[in-house]
Amino acid sequence: MVQDMLEILILTNGPGEVTTWVWPVVRAIKQTIAETRVSVVLSPCPNATGREVQVLENWPEVDRTQGAEFFWDFLLWGKTQHNWEWGPKGVVIFLGGDQFYPVVISKRLGYKSLIYAEWDARWPGLIDLFALMRPEVKDKLPQGHWAKCHVVGDLMADVPSDQVAVEEEVVGLMPGSKAAKLSQGVPLALAVAEYIHARRPQTSFLLPVAPTLDVEYLAGFADRTINPIIDRLGGVSAHLQRRGNQPYLVTTSGLEITLVTEFPAHRLLRQCCLCLTTVGANTAELGSLAIPMIVLLPTQQLDAMRSWDGIPGILARLPGVGGGFAKLINWLVLRRGRLFAWPNIWAKAEIVPELVGNLQPEQVGQLALEYLANPETLAQMSDRLRQVRGEPGAAARIVGLVQHLASTYDP
Repeated sequence: MVQDMLEILILTNGPGEVTTWVWPVVRAIKQTIAETRVSVVLSPCPNATGREVQVLENWPEVDRTQGAEFFWDFLLWGKTQHNWEWGPKGVVIFLGGDQFYPVVISKRLGYKSLIYAEWDARWPGLIDLFALMRPEVKDKLPQGHWAKCHVVGDLMADVPSDQVAVEEEVVGLMPGSKAAKLSQGVPLALAVAEYIHARRPQTSFLLPVAPTLDVEYLAGFADRTINPIIDRLGGVSAHLQRRGNQPYLVTTSGLEITLVTEFPAHRLLRQCCLCLTTVGANTAELGSLAIPMIVLLPTQQLDAMRSWDGIPGILARLPGVGGGFAKLINWLVLRRGRLFAWPNIWAKAEIVPELVGNLQPEQVGQLALEYLANPETLAQMSDRLRQVRGEPGAAARIVGLVQHLASTYDP
């Protein structure tokens, strides 16, 4: 009955948050707490693909989902798309968006509030508990609020790391999930794959498709008539084919690249001896799996890279002048020489190579060939990734905090 059920309302926004934060948390909730109803509400996000609701609805752990287009009515008036009912006991969990949202929504529903804080913990006087990615976040708060802070670790580390024997040479291609990255990442990945295969024909390739994408949309970025930047990144195009239920990208030379639609794709990713990946959550996922990688940040289209957070992101997305701001912001960021890959950020050193700039397939392909020809170097990189990855268990610790908040309700 609704009266006896614990309501879990998760607030989130973009595709990365859905797949790397929400998924491990909802799985842990359903495995741990009986009599719960999990609702996920999406807030607007400039990086959203539009398929986040479809992904969430395919997860049996999620009972109800609402898309971002209905968010403002919910935030301002408490009205959901389908007039959801709410039980008397609940916890609002923040897993992406603006940290002010759980303040408003938890107060309206009369629920407890829990924020997963990656870099900053805001509104400490109005939030019940904070689940911190790292202990330094607590130091930014007044000492009087420290009792609300609990270090849970990085949710991206909640990835099974079982090793499997690899009998063939498989290279993974991970160009991202956002259009700004895919427009450059897909053509570059295709051209690099052809460069490698021409010199090491024993190499096969797979490309995990983000769950927020469909294969037809992804294939569009390999089509020269749709994506004109292909000619600036090696000139290799491809078309979509299927063999039974298995989709492939087939390049003009006939090279087949297997498209992986299984999610999460860990079982197949573990077969890869090396991955070529864009920046972002991919690097944390691969790092947690201890899979060697080369991180690529092509800058042929600086104005297309408008996915920064905060004020820089707002400026970069302004109509008309946003392109100019994006070029300036990206140029300043790249000039500072910061680390982009999560394993390198964790280690505060470049343990996986980052290639940034006007990248060409020959440059990337040659580096990949050097690694493939030296499996002991790949093994050393894998060992270092195991050393720096976060300890798993963040989702379980968050569920422990949820149980604590639930216990504060009157019996």
